[in-house]
Order: sequence, then C-alpha cells, then structure tokens
Amino acid sequence: MTTPVCTSASNAATPATQTLSFASYTSYPSFASYVKARRPVLLRTARSLTANPSDAEDLLQTALTKTYVAWERIEDHRALDGYVRRALLNTRTSQWRKRKVDEFVCDELPEPEGTPVGDPAEHQVLHDAMWRAIMKLPARQRAMVVLRYYEDLSEVQTAEVLGVSVGTVKSAVSRALGKLREDPELVLAR
Repeated sequence: MTTPVCTSASNAATPATQTLSFASYTSYPSFASYVKARRPVLLRTARSLTANPSDAEDLLQTALTKTYVAWERIEDHRALDGYVRRALLNTRTSQWRKRKVDEFVCDELPEPEGTPVGDPAEHQVLHDAMWRAIMKLPARQRAMVVLRYYEDLSEVQTAEVLGVSVGTVKSAVSRALGKLREDPELVLAR
C-alpha cells in the first residue's frame, strides 16, 4: 500500500476522510515544487538501486514520503537531494534485510537426476590434442602461453618472469592463440 506523496500541484481542499499527515500541500508548497523539479533525477538514483523499474518507483515514493514527514526538521533545503538519496538507500537496505529467503534444511542435498557428465575419454583426447598443439609453438610463445593460461599469471607477472616487456607478452600470446585456433587437430575437436 503506497500513499501518493504528490499527485498534483493544486492546492484544492482535502476530503474530510483524509488524515492530517497527508493533508493538502499548502503547508509545504516548496515540497511539491521540489518533487516536480527533482523527480527524474531521484528516479534514476532509485533505478540504480533496484533491478525493476516498478520497484524503483515504489522505492522513490517511500523515500519521498519519509522526506515529506521530516520536511520541517530539515534545516538546509539545499541538501535535500542528499537527504532523499540517504532515505532511498536506507529504505532499500531495509527491504533487502526483510526479504524472504526460501532455504530449507534437509538431510540430503538434492542432486539433479541424470546430470550429463562428459565422456572422460573425449576430455582426455582434447587435452592431449591441446598439448600437442602447444608443443608445436616456438619455445618463447609456448612459455608465455603456459605461464599465462596454465600457471594463471598476469601479463605483467609473465613479463617479469621472462624478462621481456608487457607488450611483447601481449603480442606473442596473441600470435600463439592465433596459431592454436588454426591448428587442424584442434579445429576437428571443436
């Protein structure tokens, strides 16, 4: 249930059934103008905090409601955007903490039936073909490929180990990968 904070800028009289906290905006004429002027910017901020545009609108509505309630206590109206952003963030954090998590304790972990497992023989054939293709590379390129992809070193670390520049590592690895892509044994394995 969301209560509109600002439905229009008119100062029409409120119905008698409406509560005092959301009376007409005559008590806060600058609030309506603030919302009218800053709503698109604040909505973008709310959208960055949520994945769903509808949730972002609800989040902004809630934050504006909190701002409306605290309007008299806000001393520096030049810092309103910061106040509303903090209200957005605090509201989103509260929503996140209150979310329902559907996790249940059970005796056994559910395993999917018939999980397809690759054939180990095919995996070994591909592994052997890859090593044969790597062994065809020149020694320097082979060393760089092994350090980068098998030893998982960064380009900078590989350059330090081999005593070459980072640019040399980048170009040599690029050429080596090009040769591996063209290797007929690996092309057939794809």
